[in-house]
Amino acid sequence: MKSVFEYYDYRKYMREFYEERKRVSVFSWREFSRLAGFSSPNYMKVVCDGKSRLSKVGVARVAAAMGLVDYEKEYFVLLVDYAEASDEEKKKKVLARIRELSKEYSVKMLDGDTYAYFESWLNPVLRELAPMNPGAKPLTLARMCYPKASATEVRESLDFMVHAGILKKKDEHVYEQAEKIISAASEIMPLAIRSMHRQMAKFAGDAVDAIPRSKRNITGVTLAITQAEYDRIVVELENFRQKILSIASGVKAGEQVYRLNLQFFPLTRPKGELNE
Repeated sequence: MKSVFEYYDYRKYMREFYEERKRVSVFSWREFSRLAGFSSPNYMKVVCDGKSRLSKVGVARVAAAMGLVDYEKEYFVLLVDYAEASDEEKKKKVLARIRELSKEYSVKMLDGDTYAYFESWLNPVLRELAPMNPGAKPLTLARMCYPKASATEVRESLDFMVHAGILKKKDEHVYEQAEKIISAASEIMPLAIRSMHRQMAKFAGDAVDAIPRSKRNITGVTLAITQAEYDRIVVELENFRQKILSIASGVKAGEQVYRLNLQFFPLTRPKGELNE
């Protein structure tokens, strides 16, 4: 079975633990519940189905039943805390502790580097900017960014991306991209992506005044539609995004880093909500 560090959903880990034990031995939900100290024979199944939660005492019992000890147990407890966190800030604090734990015990955290990459606007900018400017020092790269960045921030971002395998360092201040596209598909990625969207949306607003019209294109349209039209437009936006990626992928040597935001959101509530 995979390591607990390859999961962000504690229920998924519990279920796969159960399925693996059942595959190799006579094992049931009743036995799983008994091992964890619960009198209800189906309690573990109820938890895995998302119909019940684990108390702090219950978390410790379940971790012990699955043979998790020391930092593995702490990681499992953090997964439960993450699932139960009531808002985004609390979830971020739990993920920060998870990352600290992975560093403390030198454990490779699933998608941890990808999550860190999407947390800051500077990482994707430098991923494009540094390879375009071989030999440029961090201070030079920092001065090339429209949103303000320090040389220290640039250096830390470059070091992180080299360590994470996102950039390759060919020589002093010379970098190339290790991969053309970075995937953001795991369970925790929406949290980092939302943070990225907020940062980039703010920069788009700032660009209205900071960037000459000849260097930026910001347009919009307000329209009345139904859910059916919304769904069709979303498909068209995704097709358009893929076409833009295809155009950009053919560029051999870029000159400037741009950001394209596709923002399509409601300005009114649905009629049905007014009657509720």
